[in-house]
Amino acid sequence: MNPPHPLRHFLQFSDFTAAEHHWILQRAAALKSKFKRYEKHHPLADRTLAMIFEKASTRTRVSFEAGMYQLGGSVVHLTTGDSQLGRAEPIEDSAKVISRMVDPGDDPHLRQDKIEKFAEHSRVPVINGLTNEFHPCQIPGGHLHLPGVPRPRRAGRAGPGAAQGQGGRVGGRRQQHGQHRLQAADLLGFTVHLSTPTGYEVDQAVAGIRSRDSYKVFKDPMEACRGADLVTTDVWTSMGFEAENEERRKAFADWCVDTDMMRVAKPDALFMHCLPAHRGEEVEAEVIDGPQSVVWDEAENRMHVQKALMEFLLLGKVD
Repeated sequence: MNPPHPLRHFLQFSDFTAAEHHWILQRAAALKSKFKRYEKHHPLADRTLAMIFEKASTRTRVSFEAGMYQLGGSVVHLTTGDSQLGRAEPIEDSAKVISRMVDPGDDPHLRQDKIEKFAEHSRVPVINGLTNEFHPCQIPGGHLHLPGVPRPRRAGRAGPGAAQGQGGRVGGRRQQHGQHRLQAADLLGFTVHLSTPTGYEVDQAVAGIRSRDSYKVFKDPMEACRGADLVTTDVWTSMGFEAENEERRKAFADWCVDTDMMRVAKPDALFMHCLPAHRGEEVEAEVIDGPQSVVWDEAENRMHVQKALMEFLLLGKVD
């Protein structure tokens, strides 16, 4: 079924304008408030979300499934191992068929080229739940927790950046977290202080940002965190890159976010991590479990942001 307004997809953070992201955050806050008051809100009754996975998932799957059920819809879960997507059928054919049977489509853990091709042939909105290159749903979940504003003024990021073809994230695991963080800074007007080991630097072309004015690079992670409103990081090795574990541990040994790094940030600075976390590697337990950490709120907020996103893509701006 086609949506009642022009078809749009959310494959990268930059697919929406700053004003649209601001509206999504406001709507997510309203939906979270309804949820906390046990107030039913079923605008997507009789609608079905198709979720397509190439890899195992916890937060992405739970947040989208629970969110869709809370909106009154249902969910179909597919993997490339139990569908024709993992066999010889062209992804264009799968997109044409699946999009005639469901309403939004969420493709977590597909490659970016695959999800773009799927969206090109889909009759319904497609959401990027997570690819090797981009993770656009993660940033709004963190920003929803920031009091009074939809963005930080200055975000410190310690760890690997958008490594050239290595799958590294800013602050850790995959490059997609670097890409969407930089896109958000470029679009929303805040600054990212980025520190990475040599060989894991940001690739501006892959991120698709227009200039370097939205981020600054520091060799010393302590300096990247100095004066920051928000300090973020991520795990050092992603699924599929386990062979690089030992190499990355050596390269990132000085990039563990510790209490000293938080001490040079602003006194009221927050710590965020998209999870899963490895205490003692990319972050000290005292930080992630400390009073400045909002990682659990960040994880919960992602569900409400995704609810607002699905509602927006299917129904437009609603009250």
